[in-house]
Amino acid sequence: MTEATRAETILDAMGAVLTRWTMGSAAAPAATFWRTELGDDPAEAELRLLALSGQFLGTSVTMEPASVLRVLPDIPTLALPTVPEELRPLVRRILAAKKQAQAATELVHFLAARGWTTHPADWMPAADDDDAPDVYASWRDWAALADSDSAARQTNDSLTAENWDDFWPAARKAALTELRRRDSSAARAVLEAKLASETADARLRLLLLLSERLSDDDIPFLERIAADDRAPKVKALAASLLARLGRSPAAGEDVAELAGFFSVKTKGLLRRSRVVQAEPLKTPAQVQRRKALFDGADLVSFSGALGLAPQELIAAWDWNVDHAADMSLINLIVATGTDALVAQAADAVGERDATGLVAALAPRLAPAERTGHAEAALRTHGISFELARQLAGAAARLDDPLSAPAGKTLLAALHRDDARPGDQVPELHALGLLASRDGARQSLQRLTAAGLLQGDPRLDMLRLNAALDDNGAKP
Repeated sequence: MTEATRAETILDAMGAVLTRWTMGSAAAPAATFWRTELGDDPAEAELRLLALSGQFLGTSVTMEPASVLRVLPDIPTLALPTVPEELRPLVRRILAAKKQAQAATELVHFLAARGWTTHPADWMPAADDDDAPDVYASWRDWAALADSDSAARQTNDSLTAENWDDFWPAARKAALTELRRRDSSAARAVLEAKLASETADARLRLLLLLSERLSDDDIPFLERIAADDRAPKVKALAASLLARLGRSPAAGEDVAELAGFFSVKTKGLLRRSRVVQAEPLKTPAQVQRRKALFDGADLVSFSGALGLAPQELIAAWDWNVDHAADMSLINLIVATGTDALVAQAADAVGERDATGLVAALAPRLAPAERTGHAEAALRTHGISFELARQLAGAAARLDDPLSAPAGKTLLAALHRDDARPGDQVPELHALGLLASRDGARQSLQRLTAAGLLQGDPRLDMLRLNAALDDNGAKP
């Protein structure tokens, strides 16, 4: 028997050997080709068979690629450093415990805000992961390259209309974001030249970048998009950006009908002020009609139909009476209000303990404003750490979060006689995302003093926060 024939015989018999092991049976009787090598002792034979089969499969059996292999470029180096090697196991444990995509997004945004990125062996974004921080743009494009037959592209130049095609989509979006912050007119000029060549989804994502440093200089371009773009969703976004600049369509019958669902009244004897109140809705059809009218309106037209300026409407609104109306107005402000009106609305609803409405406004607020509202709601309204994290985003750095009512509630829950090891996991994780480095250290001390073990996995996010140097930009 030749060596090649013997190898084929052994390989054919491996199926029976592995099947027997899988079923929990002895496999040596099926390995007749190694009878001499295995010996007569049944226990020893199984051990020898395990060693011989492992060596055979590892050296004599190789996988053949299904198609021609492609040589990919090295994974790009990111602009921020990788988390220190000693903290990588903690990052992996947090990622493994939080299997939802949203939880991974929270962690990588937290790391980026503190000046760090993940190791590519621990986490990498997918090519279509639009929620990943911009610092990972080159990894997203590398993932897209791995999934396609396209050639690699790389450029270190600033984005222009001429080198637009030298950028892969994620890197192009990140470069355009940076250009918009640095030179808003140049970014708009690039979009004017190249936007029409992109898909509808790409046009929508790129056009949204104009919301930063939005100005009257953008009006002619936005008007052309609102009038001529092929995709209704892109036209709608252009119209909402125009509305933020005060260029809303003339108030029509729909806006007048919407205003009819509300009344402007006065209150107070000595110091009279106006209040906008929702009229009672009598049928489900009226509920749906009012919502549909809100969806098609803009803030300037709606306030004008009530005889008020937008800032007067926000100040006079009767919050916390009709939640559906509150939410519709908030959505209208987010879509068509200026940054100043968004900030005014956040202050107004924050004072009235309408924290859920602030969360809806949060994406339009500056990082420092988000953190301020989150801390105020924690201290004044007693919201949970989970809700505070939604308000604050990745930029929060609270120095003494456990002194807030949510901290006292958390400590009391952990002290309960019927407390279980898996309790309060979301609150402790959110606490780790909210605290500053010093706040995380102080929280760890108090929580371990309260009886939690140093190695309790519920404290992983706090441990990572406390161990990680904060090299990021402060809000």
